[in-house]
Order: sequence, then C-alpha cells, then structure tokens
Amino acid sequence: MHLTTRLARHCAQKAKPTFLNARFASSLPKPVREITHSDDKVPQDILNTVECVNKYTMTTYGRPNIIISRGKGCYLYDTNDRAYLDFTAGIAVCALGHSDPEVAKVLYDQANTLVHTSNLYYNDKAGELAEKIVATTQQNGGSWASRIFLANSGTEANEGALKFARKWGKHITSSDNTTKTKIVSFVNGFHGRSMGALSATYNPKYQLPFAPLIPGFSSLPYNDVEQALKNINDDTCGVIVEPFQGEGGVHPATTEFLEALRKRCNETGALLIFDEIQCGLGRTGKLWGHEHHSAICKPDILTMAKPLANGVPIGAVLTTEKVSEMIKPGDHGTTFGGNPLAASVALNVFGRLSAPDFLQSVTEKGHALKNDLNALKEAYPDVIKEVRGEGLLLGIELVKDPSPIVKMARERGLLVVTAGSNTVRVVPPLVLTQEEAREGIARLAGAIEEFKNTL
Repeated sequence: MHLTTRLARHCAQKAKPTFLNARFASSLPKPVREITHSDDKVPQDILNTVECVNKYTMTTYGRPNIIISRGKGCYLYDTNDRAYLDFTAGIAVCALGHSDPEVAKVLYDQANTLVHTSNLYYNDKAGELAEKIVATTQQNGGSWASRIFLANSGTEANEGALKFARKWGKHITSSDNTTKTKIVSFVNGFHGRSMGALSATYNPKYQLPFAPLIPGFSSLPYNDVEQALKNINDDTCGVIVEPFQGEGGVHPATTEFLEALRKRCNETGALLIFDEIQCGLGRTGKLWGHEHHSAICKPDILTMAKPLANGVPIGAVLTTEKVSEMIKPGDHGTTFGGNPLAASVALNVFGRLSAPDFLQSVTEKGHALKNDLNALKEAYPDVIKEVRGEGLLLGIELVKDPSPIVKMARERGLLVVTAGSNTVRVVPPLVLTQEEAREGIARLAGAIEEFKNTL
C-alpha cells in the first residue's frame, strides 16, 4: 500500500472529531524526499565565518556549518536565505515564534526608558510580573503560589530552589548541623549544568567530566513509587522532579508517582520542587505541566524559564509562603535578575501564554500533531517505537540513535532536536499553524524514510 494512502487511512480512523483535527489532517502530505538544504553546499565565506567563531569561542557545542541570520514566526533563515521550519523553538523557548511584533515593541520601548538598575532598588516591572504570575497561578487552582524570585535562566532558577531546600532542612530542624541535607532527583532528569543543578542531573555524560560533584544528592528511577517511598526519608530536605521530562526523552510523570512524592514529602518534612522550565508556561496546553494531574500534585517550589520572555534571558522561582518566610535578606541574590528590560518583556509574554484561549489552541494543535506522528509510527513501525507527550511537547522514540535524522530533516528544511531514550523532540513555537504543521510532517516523513534505509 502506498505510504500516503496508509497515512490517510490511519488518520481517518484515529483522528478525534474536533475542529482542529478536521483542519489538520484528513489526509497527510506526501513525504519530502528531495534534499533542498544540503549541508555540503556551503559557500566559502560561511566556512570562513564558522572558522573564526571556532577560533575564538570554546568548543562546547557541535554545530552544522550554517549561520542563522534572522527569523520570523515559525521559520528561521540562514545567510543563504534558505528557510527552515523550526520545530525546536530555540529548545522550547520561542513560544510566540521569532521576531514577534509585540515583543519587539516592548523591547524597544523599555530599552528607551530603563534597562537595568540592579536589585539595590525596586523597579515596577519586576513587581508587576511577580504579581501577574502569582495571581494567574492561583486563578488556575494553584493556591499554594505566594512569592517569586526572579533570576536569569533555568539553571539559575534551579540553583535557587536547591539552595532554598538546603536552608529548609536547617530551618525545620532548628539546627545548623542537621543531617537533613539530602536532595533527591530522578534518572533521565535534566536540571542544568552549573554544579548544584548538575549534581541533580543524573547523566554520566554530563556529570563524569566534572566529578566530584556536590555531595548529598541521590537519583532514583522516574515513576517508581516504591523506590521513592523507600528512599525519601527524614534526612531529605528536597525532592526535585520534572512533571514531564524533556531532555531525558519526553517522559510524562504518572499521577500516582507525583501524588506519592507529595505525600512522602509531607511525611518527611521535605520540600517538593517541580522543575517546569521546559514543560511549563503553556507548552503542554496547561499553564503548568503538573495541572494535568490531580489537585494533590502541587509543589512547594516551582521553577520556570525558557519561554517566559520568548528568548530574552529570564528565570524565576515560585514558592509557597512557608518557603518565602524563611528566606532573609542576603540569603540569595542576583545582579541582573528581574531587570526592567527582561521583566517588561516577560509581563507581555506571560499574559499571552496564560490566556485560556491560547492554552486551548495549544491543546488542539498538540492532539492533531500527535495523531499525525502516530500515523507516521504506523507507516514506519520498524523505525518508530512510540510517540509520547502532551500539547506541543512531543517525543518520537526510534529503534536506535536518531541523531542522523536531525541532519536528514535539516537538509529538507526542518529543524528538530534529539533527547534521551533515542528520542526526537518536537517542540515548535506554540503559534504553529495548520499549514506549518503539515509541512513539518511531510519533511519529517522524508527524513524518517531516508533513516529507514540506513537500518
């Protein structure tokens, strides 16, 4: 049976009877087999620029020989003016797409007013942003949310959360010599690359070059209730977990698991930290990823970053009142965090990402795109093992290392990124249109077809 016929038949059987599914995929597009963006056709001036960059910067990244020069909406353009459909969104950052007009206007207006003061002084934008995040979270059922600490990145937000957990251990035991210092994280989790966050990121590839790491960290199997109940004990001051693991392979937590963590933290007096840096702020169709679960599944601390200012660096730590009460002046700080420029952009972006109609649109787009990806799975059962995720945080697990697919897709004008567990991550801007989603499926299908021929 012809591939297009098989995909169309699958979609007709599987698609939910919603408006978006009818728009998106009564039949799937023909796979793009033609290589239109060859990595081998690189002009000498581009190679010279790449050589210069590599000469003067550290080799911390492996990158193709293309230079991205501009972006608009869901597309990026290289210096040869080749358009790439962006299913990475800057690794789940540019939720509103590239060169968003409102973001550009806020940046321009604020840059002509005030960019930075440091936290020696108050600024109104930081206060407005904090109020907006707390109030909106409460309106979405998060009565636990009380106070914000503004930082510059996801890693910084997690570092703050880990520090707060360590202080909590001393606070709750009323002892500076307490043994309540253990922090529990989970296998395949990713929390950052600075020393504290790295200590909570159980991945030998990231950890071993920098060992020994900070002591007192313990990693447990994800979604394993029995191991969590056994190992979270009275010496535990904090438990950090992603409701949806992103970097680790797009693995959703189960409700049973998050409920068990919440109950066990209550029993042992430990803080429960939800790392929502990738899955929060609308990425899964909910304001926060943990909202997919029962009301029991609520944190003491929640960290956020990535899309909060659509690419302008910012991060935040959202806490309960009991956590904020123990933090005193001098316990933590930041020079740039909450500066007027980043805060003003985040205020605009957060308001748009948290709008109910916007979140509903992400849910609908995610259902349709996931149906299409499952159609590809049926068409290529010997290549694709599983499709996972919610909203527009989706993962395609393959039968072996999918790294070649990144190149194969890019040479067809589609940008994707890998994750753990032999997974390709699909994290496009949340403003993705019907036509762009179909285009992405066609280009991805062509890459998967080529990948199949290498097995």
